[in-house]
Amino acid sequence: MKLNKIILTFGIALLIISCATNPFTGKKTMAFVSNNQLFPSAFAQYNEVLTENKIIKGTANAEMITRVGQRIAVAAERYLNANGFEGYLKDYKWEYSLIESEQVNAWCMPGGKIAFYTGILPIADNETGIAAIMGHEVAHALANHGQQRMSAAYLQQGLAVAGNVALAKDQQAQGIFNQSFGVVSNVAGMLPFSRSHETEADKIGIYLMAIAGYNPEEASILWERMKANSGGQAQPEFLSTHPSNDSRIANLKALAPQAKIEAKKYGVTSFRPLGKY
Repeated sequence: MKLNKIILTFGIALLIISCATNPFTGKKTMAFVSNNQLFPSAFAQYNEVLTENKIIKGTANAEMITRVGQRIAVAAERYLNANGFEGYLKDYKWEYSLIESEQVNAWCMPGGKIAFYTGILPIADNETGIAAIMGHEVAHALANHGQQRMSAAYLQQGLAVAGNVALAKDQQAQGIFNQSFGVVSNVAGMLPFSRSHETEADKIGIYLMAIAGYNPEEASILWERMKANSGGQAQPEFLSTHPSNDSRIANLKALAPQAKIEAKKYGVTSFRPLGKY
């Protein structure tokens, strides 16, 4: 009972100390690390990645990555301004880079630094596919998912320390706690937390791509290609940081009509052609 009280008190104290508001859901989120700390670190890491890899410039694909990224950034600003978050992006330093690599990957760092790897281009298949990926990755940054993951990791570490302190006089109980805490906190806490971020980014991303003028119906089709590329090899969903491909495809199909309705609020009633490359 004493242990439970200590852990509960510690967790509540941390949550009260620092939180932020997700501009897309209105929910309070953990923010133990401020963007003033996070952004400079992210920018430095991004520059390091650029110096360690071959960056493709001046090609049609490189120009497409920048073009789509700029449209998604404009869509994000339009959405945020319309929903009472003017100035939310004032510290963002948007940058778009195409990296030569076989990795099937793309990401957006906190503060708007974006990278696409050439290995993901065949799966994207067309400009609208790029927009679906771009919207999803940008959504992670806009919803402060990196900040939340860092905060959750700090909380997990803090709870582990609190448990060890509380059980310091009982080595057997302390050993059992340490053996079980990592597994339980990951499977019951960190992994579902990560999956919820992916689902949230899918929703925000499909809205952003639609507002940017890209057909949201293509998002689920992109993930069908992602599933095919994986060869059906995936961990059970409850052990993964991401929802299953099938869950994702079904969710995006269900979200597409609402994304079109959202885009219509911004005067978008038709969408760009796929723009195959």
